[in-house]
Amino acid sequence: MAGRGYLETVEDAHLRARRRLPRQVYLALLSGSQAGVTMRSNVRRFHDLMLDTRVAAWPEAVDLSTTAAGQQLSLPVMCSPVGAQAVHPDGELAVARAAAEAGTAYGLSTFASFAIEDVIVENPQTMFQLFWIGSRDDIAARVDRAKRAGASGLVLTLDWTFPTGRDWGSPFIPMKLDWRAMARYAPQALRHPAWLWSFVKSGRLPTLDVPNMAADRGQPPPAYFEAYGQWMQTPMPTWEDVAWVRAQWDGPFVVKGILDPEDARRAVDAGADAISVSNHGGNDVDGAVPAVVALPRVASAVGDRVDVLMDGGIRRGSDVVKAIALGARAVLIGRAYLWGLASRGQTGVREILDIFRRDMTQTMMAVGAGSIDEIRREHVIVPDGWMLGL
Repeated sequence: MAGRGYLETVEDAHLRARRRLPRQVYLALLSGSQAGVTMRSNVRRFHDLMLDTRVAAWPEAVDLSTTAAGQQLSLPVMCSPVGAQAVHPDGELAVARAAAEAGTAYGLSTFASFAIEDVIVENPQTMFQLFWIGSRDDIAARVDRAKRAGASGLVLTLDWTFPTGRDWGSPFIPMKLDWRAMARYAPQALRHPAWLWSFVKSGRLPTLDVPNMAADRGQPPPAYFEAYGQWMQTPMPTWEDVAWVRAQWDGPFVVKGILDPEDARRAVDAGADAISVSNHGGNDVDGAVPAVVALPRVASAVGDRVDVLMDGGIRRGSDVVKAIALGARAVLIGRAYLWGLASRGQTGVREILDIFRRDMTQTMMAVGAGSIDEIRREHVIVPDGWMLGL
């Protein structure tokens, strides 16, 4: 391990984050519903895939740049939307800056701690993630706010069924940060002085407000559980609702949370410019198909019509190459950059993206691909028994 210096791998960042964070904050970051089967399977299925490497046929140079979901990217790795980033006082602002430095896009969660207007200043390639919460008027107002703020895309996330229970314990999230809640957190925080000092030094305390739920920046934001409660009481969206959201938005439109080919076709028919193959990082239905296993079937169904993205279990640049070989145009990472944020702030996020860039370059040289478009299905050997529908 690199000690207090730069991050060497995503797992290096993970181990440092686990040491630095209070247990309840780390549990929220680790996440994964129920037994965590899908969360772990997302990672393990990448281990099953083998690369068909070559020798004496390396490209003279490797170009990682691409375009996906209307975004110009210096590498096919974007930062996925994740809410309430209390692992570091700069939260989403730090992630947006690091992504901009790396030449890639950032997805800002509805449940982010910072206002969309401030985040877009740090990275103009900020896509706004929309959950189906409240009435159509409420949703249209949030879409309009994202449009006025200059969001570079809209990501409608559909896969959330309000799962409960984790076998290793759920994080304690207070209804509000009052003195009672702070007293309950205090023993954990005092055992992790570096994390606590980072907030004290910044003058910011972890917030439970949800500023991007408001129709306008000038309106008081709801608290986390107030927003979540409204979400639980909102009927689930239909494909007609998805088409309606498309009609409210005139930029790149991504539908996230797709695992089934028929759902992918319906999303495209509803107006999606891109879809993201995702099981919410294993945070929704435990036992759902791993994202990389679902990817080839979905890409085969709609990859000639829209850009196919993927998230879930990506920890190395070789994982990105494997995903592209199986039909993805680009991928999104979540826990990987959050561990970087927790361990080293903005610098840590940038180092994580640099790790992916370095690993991708090495892997593409090994398989003989000089650009993203040269990565082929033949570069990955799929083990027998995988039900990929190919």
